[in-house]
Amino acid sequence: MQAVLHERPGGPEVLTVGDVPDPEPGGGQVLVDVAAVGVNFRDVYEREGRPPYSGGDFPSVLGAEGAGTVVGTGERVAWLDVAGSYAARVAAHRDALVPVPDGVPLDVAAAVMLQGCTAQYLVGDSHPVAEGDWVVVHSAAGGVGLLLTQLVRARGGHVLATVSTEDKAALAREAGADDVVVGYDGFAERVRELSGGEGAAAVYDGVGRTTFAAGLTALRPTGRMIVYGAASGQPEPLEVQSLAGHGSLYVQRPTLKTYTRTPEMLRERAGAVLDLVAAGRLDVRIGGRYPLAEARRAHEDLEGRRTTGKLLLEPSAS
Repeated sequence: MQAVLHERPGGPEVLTVGDVPDPEPGGGQVLVDVAAVGVNFRDVYEREGRPPYSGGDFPSVLGAEGAGTVVGTGERVAWLDVAGSYAARVAAHRDALVPVPDGVPLDVAAAVMLQGCTAQYLVGDSHPVAEGDWVVVHSAAGGVGLLLTQLVRARGGHVLATVSTEDKAALAREAGADDVVVGYDGFAERVRELSGGEGAAAVYDGVGRTTFAAGLTALRPTGRMIVYGAASGQPEPLEVQSLAGHGSLYVQRPTLKTYTRTPEMLRERAGAVLDLVAAGRLDVRIGGRYPLAEARRAHEDLEGRRTTGKLLLEPSAS
């Protein structure tokens, strides 16, 4: 079968495509024909060897998210944490697989698993959005951002979105953003204006270093700074005492792994997201499709901020 091989830590140039033997399922595992694979920044971190992905044997196969059919039974399944997903087939533990409802295409399931479950815990757990809350969503035209904006609005909250271009601003507005700041500058002042001077109940920050400090000034008293990613790098070290002066703030660095740490939690969270998609209440934007042979280009496009929504690799197109 074809797979994307990770020869050594480094840039997109370390990715190659080659033929490897089909994986052999072990105890509790099944073999799955992969229909689509999600491309995520966690794959970039793994490719670069950033913690916690440093170490391991090379060459290896990248990727963790996808959807497909179980060989022998035809069951439609999706996953968000199966190693080696940049391949035509994977061996996966049953506990890592989630049933895909009949009304959800497999490519859409692959596109929504990781980012949809992330958006779901952000609005339901990290800061349970309440009616009337103003929140800031950074990179609102990205995969998580578009889903997050929709889920905040569904709970009765208001979104100030930040994006990098006018085209992306239009996408954020289509997803339900109440207002958009292009270029990230001035978002703290703008959300205070929109909220009558109070500030945001939460800042959902997947950018990190370049937005973190200003985000603290955007929050209302006891507001929550939620750093769920660091596309621009890790924020500068935080002096905890500074949270007092900003209004007794909370800061969280959540991970999806925490919120899906048992098979039951995974199925409940992913099932809720897939049900929303099946009901037409959550729109999933697929921003690009690539054959496995073009995985390097997919990484270049993702890192170069040339994309919106979700990028997919499709083994059948290779």
